[in-house]
Amino acid sequence: QVQLMESGGGSVQSGGSLRLSCVASGYIYFPYCVGWFRQASGKERERIAVIDSSRRTIYSDSMAGRSNISRDNTKNTVYLQLFNLNADDTAIYYCAAGGGWPCDRMTYWGQGTPVTVSS
Repeated sequence: QVQLMESGGGSVQSGGSLRLSCVASGYIYFPYCVGWFRQASGKERERIAVIDSSRRTIYSDSMAGRSNISRDNTKNTVYLQLFNLNADDTAIYYCAAGGGWPCDRMTYWGQGTPVTVSS
């Protein structure tokens, strides 16, 4: 059973930056696909970015150019760097893992880390 633990969320001023981390455990091989999603209050969950074991990436339009996903397989960790945040980015951010490009079949989910952006 793969377990995912996010960290790095918090409160930030508009225009600020945050770096989210997600550590995976309970598996033999670091999952093929890992990614970040978010869900704002009253809205559906949306994908932000995913990355596969070859480091191919897909970014959502909403955060393209304002986010960067990376993974460190030696540390079983995936990161999400967020830039130039605004109030619309306030949400719970979730880490997910699964298999198969284009990483649209996530099986495992973390508990989420909250991000609040104040203007």
